[in-house]
Amino acid sequence: MISIKKATVLVLSALLALSGCAKAPDDAMTPVTLNEVAHSIFYAPQYAAIELGYFKDQGIDLSLVNGAGADKVMTALVSGDADIGFMGSEASIYTYANGASDYAVNFAQLTQRAGNFLVGRQPDPAFQWSKLKGTKVLGGRAGGMPQMVFEYILKKHGIDPKTDLTIDQSISFGLTAAAFTSSNADYTVEFEPFATGLETEGSGYVVASLGTDSGYVPYTAYCAKQSYIEKNPQIIQKFTNAIQEGLDYVNSHTAEEIARTIKPQFPETDLDKLTMIVERYQKQDTWKRIPFSRKTALTFCRISWKKLENWKNGFLMRIW
Repeated sequence: MISIKKATVLVLSALLALSGCAKAPDDAMTPVTLNEVAHSIFYAPQYAAIELGYFKDQGIDLSLVNGAGADKVMTALVSGDADIGFMGSEASIYTYANGASDYAVNFAQLTQRAGNFLVGRQPDPAFQWSKLKGTKVLGGRAGGMPQMVFEYILKKHGIDPKTDLTIDQSISFGLTAAAFTSSNADYTVEFEPFATGLETEGSGYVVASLGTDSGYVPYTAYCAKQSYIEKNPQIIQKFTNAIQEGLDYVNSHTAEEIARTIKPQFPETDLDKLTMIVERYQKQDTWKRIPFSRKTALTFCRISWKKLENWKNGFLMRIW
């Protein structure tokens, strides 16, 4: 097990390497397939990096695939259909804990807060989490980051996720917003643009931000198989360089500028709505400044994954 001190040295070395970015010649492009857990405005830095040519500048010919769920992304990664996976950081921990010999390693983090929102039937500016007692909520997949963060918040407010409310986890990822409009659920947990979409339709209203109430967590990360990282360290470094530039961009530009930049990734979303969503994420300090995890984020992980037999205090420092 690597020590915290050694992990810190490795992170600092990686940061120094970021300064050595150089634009690649057109004939030196390397194809990389990135499988993402969802196509969401939540991941604006990644799309800014794509649209502004940061991956191309690093010599990466990026193919982006929507995996529609962390379990499917991990399957694609393990099978070799994807070079890099982008999903909740817990997926790599599960793979490691299950004894995989060529396990997935998280090498960069994009988001530092949850990106979903609690949507109710009526506007509720005085919302309190205690109001969820006795209600029905459309939740996420058991063991997934969205559901774990939701349950973490409930427990923080003295609510038992198993006995104090009903959480429906039977609906597939990305379909809960549509289901909410015709179900008898009182609340649903939604990413953007689905949360804003429900508001626009008058079918629901955002009453709380899970990102605000959970605090900083290692939410969404990039991972690759250990063998891929060992064989392609320069690709991993260049990929991280491009992500760093995307983070720099979103953390130094206005919501409208960011929205205009990533608009080609969301042609079905009008610019005003896109700007509003980006601004909502900006206000809650969603995105990392540098793509490495902070020690303070480990508190949540110790609570959420305490049942894993393979958990060690320095484990996340090692895989980041």
